[in-house]
Amino acid sequence: MIYRQEHPNPQFMRDNWTNLNGLWQFEIDHGNSGEARKLYESEKAFSMEIQVPFCPESKLSGIGYTDFMGSVWYRRSIAVTEAQLEGRVLLHFGAVDYEATVYVNGNRCGSHRGGFVSFAMDITEYLTAGENTLVVHATDDSRDLLIPSGKQSDRYESYGCFYTRTTGIWQTVWLEFVPQIHIRSVKYVTDIEKGVLHITAVVSGSGTLQASASYEGKPMGSAQIQAQGGTVQISLPLEELHLWEVGNGRLYDLELTYGEDLVHSYFGMRSVRLDGYRFLINEKSVFQRLILDQGFYPDGIYTAPDDRELVGDIQRSLDMGFNGARLHEKIFEKRFLYHCDRMGYIVWGEYPNWGLDHSDPRAVYHVLPEWLEELERDYNHPSIVGWCPFNETWDCQGRKQYDPMLSLVYKATKAVDPTRPCIDTSGNFHVLTDIFDVHNYTQDPAVLQKTYENLPESLEDRHACRQKYQKGQPIFVSEYGGIAWSDDPAGWGYGNAPASREEFMSRFQGLTDVLLDHPYMFGFCYTQLTDVEQEQNGLYTYDRTPKFDPAEIRKIVARKAAIED
Repeated sequence: MIYRQEHPNPQFMRDNWTNLNGLWQFEIDHGNSGEARKLYESEKAFSMEIQVPFCPESKLSGIGYTDFMGSVWYRRSIAVTEAQLEGRVLLHFGAVDYEATVYVNGNRCGSHRGGFVSFAMDITEYLTAGENTLVVHATDDSRDLLIPSGKQSDRYESYGCFYTRTTGIWQTVWLEFVPQIHIRSVKYVTDIEKGVLHITAVVSGSGTLQASASYEGKPMGSAQIQAQGGTVQISLPLEELHLWEVGNGRLYDLELTYGEDLVHSYFGMRSVRLDGYRFLINEKSVFQRLILDQGFYPDGIYTAPDDRELVGDIQRSLDMGFNGARLHEKIFEKRFLYHCDRMGYIVWGEYPNWGLDHSDPRAVYHVLPEWLEELERDYNHPSIVGWCPFNETWDCQGRKQYDPMLSLVYKATKAVDPTRPCIDTSGNFHVLTDIFDVHNYTQDPAVLQKTYENLPESLEDRHACRQKYQKGQPIFVSEYGGIAWSDDPAGWGYGNAPASREEFMSRFQGLTDVLLDHPYMFGFCYTQLTDVEQEQNGLYTYDRTPKFDPAEIRKIVARKAAIED
């Protein structure tokens, strides 16, 4: 059986591609000596088989080994034809945690560092017509304080809010066959006032770039420009304006051609900006009813078992009245973002910064390169309404965070994407931010209300000695609730667990009402969508069974907020 056969990137899709998921040879290299032993050259079979794209810690991989693995190897055969070698052959990886080195027919093709973003390399020169051997070596160390690992446990076991690790390949691997003259990348900027899509493309070779848009099959306009390679810009006026809105993912289809190259894409027309305390989408004040989504699955760990589960998590959130999510401590796969786009589901892009020593200036070299790749990879998704490169940058061994690192990453984010707001570090400790967000897990609605009663003049914050609220900054309670509800005595959540379902609903409504009714709050984020292993404060269990009637939760969450139009 081959899992995850769908195209991994619907926003930049060619017809001529080959999915490389399925059974690969696999080896755990505990001594990290495989390079010295030249495993990339050896024809001797590895001792195990693994089901890609699942990490070896997962059940679906067929391995299920959950101890530390600092070094792992993969091997499989790939076939190409003479005709395919007339163009360029690109090898794509959705994600490999943490550092990947790729070999074809014993030759080193390149490497990539960063366990959460996609990357590709041109392997044409290393291939011959017929069968070829592809080898991937991945190294990872979740206990290295200069390697970001998100919520992956640095102990043998899972504990607290740290869970089963992910090592090596954990997203789809595929080959893409492109002409010599082709489109390398595109960036979209939408202007809803003028009804224009602005496209910046990077192309190889000389040709004519043509862009043709349609909406539900109806032509919406086209534009073209001559190019000699490099970066070109083109503007495409639309015959009709259909806005991408929360709950209505009205997407335009887009075809891009350059020479013989054809790319299928899409875009959404929407604007985002801050206006005082309000968050505007298409110039309307929208209250963000977000859920914390950590993107873990019982059988696949970081990887959803199928495309339906990606859609399912969005729908489960919508069923309970939420209109979006904080994609927490993980860069989600592009296919998930595609479903967010088409379903009108707003999300915040976040980086898995936990595991880093934020007091060490060297950490910037392990955050910024991958974060810039993330900004480039996901810039075109209309569902992403904001960026958050850090989350809760706690002190390390008594040392405070290195503030210049946070301000540098914030400035780089704004330079790459001035169209979206950026929160430097969610919860604490803010240095330079567009939004003052806080995390508040008090379980008493009266205490929560009192905390924010003096807004907008001042904000009571438990980290006030380290971060100061400036009057006029938008306010966002980006984590709250987390109410424990579990039949498992080893499971945990925030606060004392309610004694009954009635007590849970009363507490949930009380906390949520405080935030919905506050005239200076533009949103909240409830912790969390599903249980994750021992952290059992989800509105759904880890296997996605609802703990409460979704209609009851929806009735509380979905009513109109004070700040929204």
